[in-house]
Amino acid sequence: MAGEGANDMAARPRPRVRLRRLGGKLRRLREAAGVRMEDAARRIDADKPKISRIENGLASIRRLELEALLSLYGVSDEQVVTAMVAMAKQTRRKGWWHQYSQDLHPHFEERMDLEDDAARILAFQPLLVPGLLQTTEYARSVIRSAERTATEAEVEHWVEMRMARQAILRRATAPQLVCLLDEAVLHRRVGGASALKGQLDRLLEINSPPDLSIQVIPFGQGWHAGLDGGFSVYSYPDPLHLDVVTVDYLDGALYLEDDASVGRYHRAFDQLRASALSSRQSMSLISRLSRDLEREV
Repeated sequence: MAGEGANDMAARPRPRVRLRRLGGKLRRLREAAGVRMEDAARRIDADKPKISRIENGLASIRRLELEALLSLYGVSDEQVVTAMVAMAKQTRRKGWWHQYSQDLHPHFEERMDLEDDAARILAFQPLLVPGLLQTTEYARSVIRSAERTATEAEVEHWVEMRMARQAILRRATAPQLVCLLDEAVLHRRVGGASALKGQLDRLLEINSPPDLSIQVIPFGQGWHAGLDGGFSVYSYPDPLHLDVVTVDYLDGALYLEDDASVGRYHRAFDQLRASALSSRQSMSLISRLSRDLEREV
């Protein structure tokens, strides 16, 4: 989605990503241990529906309950126990975006949860520069086009929010970001020639492999694995190995967490990166396109 606005706030909220990651891991551990839901519920003096809600990310879990379940499931690896206790604590933490929560699509709160916790983000975009890399002028044009009924004040508020998101790339614990762009993104005049030139110059400025790498899949590549649409893969710095894939669509985003789906998107990203120009070649292309735009601004 291009805008973060709240015009669909009436939609049923999704389970928050931190709760869902924790619940999904607990479900897999329970199934691997051969423990029935009824037995898990009995261990924490609860009922089967509560275990179901926890495993589906619809309810939180207290530390003592979590430790009791991990003991029942035979989890003795201290790293895993510590990571899951930390994750349970994070489910109650409010992110920096809490001040904007009344203005956000529910799925964007989840997106910012993903970004805030990630150790690495792999992103492919065939249409637009992703929000984490947008300039103010470019973002303003994208949001204004996506939210045609919004007032100028609302547009500026959402632009401010988008710029605030980018702070994660400047912090000491910034995630590694690898961004692949279809060459069409570099030619699409979002906001006009001046806005596009400013955006291309920003990409040249911030590209800094391996921490932040931008690569372009050139037109000459022909068909490639990303022509079905953009996606992002989020990886985390814990021993739980719970990656999440997001695939955007018109009214929100699809979140994929099962190993088979995540694996397919990892392979698709690897294929896309293999077909892309190197970071240096990509910067040469972007620089040339930026110079071409100088005649019009």
